[in-house]
Amino acid sequence: MTQLVGIARLAASAPSLLAKRRVEYFELASRSLLNRCSSENVPFDWTINPYRGCEFGCQYCYARYTHEFLELRDPLLFERRIYAKHFDAAAFRRELGRTRRGEIAALGTATDPYQPAERRYRITRGILETLAATGALRVGLITKSDLVMRDVELLARVAERHALRVDVTITTLDARMARALEPMAPAPARRLEAVRALASAGIRTGVNCCPVMPGFNDSEAQIGAVCEAAAKAGACSFHASALFLRSPTREHFLKFVERRDPKLGQRYKRMFPAHSDLRHPDPAAIAARVEAVRARCGLTERGWFEPLKEGWPPEAQMSLFDVPADGIAGVPAPC
Repeated sequence: MTQLVGIARLAASAPSLLAKRRVEYFELASRSLLNRCSSENVPFDWTINPYRGCEFGCQYCYARYTHEFLELRDPLLFERRIYAKHFDAAAFRRELGRTRRGEIAALGTATDPYQPAERRYRITRGILETLAATGALRVGLITKSDLVMRDVELLARVAERHALRVDVTITTLDARMARALEPMAPAPARRLEAVRALASAGIRTGVNCCPVMPGFNDSEAQIGAVCEAAAKAGACSFHASALFLRSPTREHFLKFVERRDPKLGQRYKRMFPAHSDLRHPDPAAIAARVEAVRARCGLTERGWFEPLKEGWPPEAQMSLFDVPADGIAGVPAPC
């Protein structure tokens, strides 16, 4: 038997909080909610993930591999064993003292911060309440959930201290297709309501149409429909990128495609050789379609990584947060 160490040992001994028909929640001890990101493939400096695993069960979710760090190798366990990280507001506030003004912190990179567990455990809300009393980072939050509307007023307070943007993922407007691809996520119409609520509150809000998948949502008409709906809802930006999946999500997704549409499943097998990463065969064509619909709808590419303007927030607002004086200050111009 393999001896568990590190996060796998903590997960194995995590106390159960609640067992439901298809999912069980656990409380996971965590040394840090704020984690330094050293990857050159992403533009942010820090990640914040309040949960491990995600109940939405999106068939294409690249983050399924993260449960392997817990020695949970079955991809389905990513959506059936959800770990709520222990949250201590004072400890998290101290962690924020490690950051520099103007650095980028991304909330929800490997889990949805507003998945169903958040209704009960409110860890994301605790994180935002702490951020609302500090400053001044560039903060990005990404979600598929209309539960984000619960925190619109709080997010507006965060935006007074940080350069904040929220991105809502909408892969398709077809409710039946969305239910197949994202079984437990809110319907597209409810996500658009969240976009409206956020934008109406003056929060920089974008829509992500990710991933773009052959045979599901990769036509210009399909991408354009999402972009047009995003613009009407008040989004200021639109982003879409081609499918790219590694193991174990690759195997999980291919099985899903074959069950749903055997002919499409055979097409996928021809497009993607055995044991290769799952990449859309023509990402350049997808990029061109996205650029065309974005221009037609008058939206920008998402852009929450611009340099921040000087003189923001005022020093009086910064008194609650011990940060270096030589960092970048200010908030980006609206997109």
